[in-house]
Amino acid sequence: MSDEKKTKKKKDSQLVIRLHKEERDQFIALCDTLDTSAAREIRQFMKGFVKKHAPKADA
Repeated sequence: MSDEKKTKKKKDSQLVIRLHKEERDQFIALCDTLDTSAAREIRQFMKGFVKKHAPKADA
């Protein structure tokens, strides 16, 4: 990937959520087991959620 593309896709925002420690710990442990990161899985969920619920463009 070129430096230009890396710069364009740089993440520049954070989302802070509150949750139970036990749920967080289970999620982190499962992500580790699956060789992925919690952040990656949450971003993937968010992208799918937005795609599923975004208003449809008129054809």
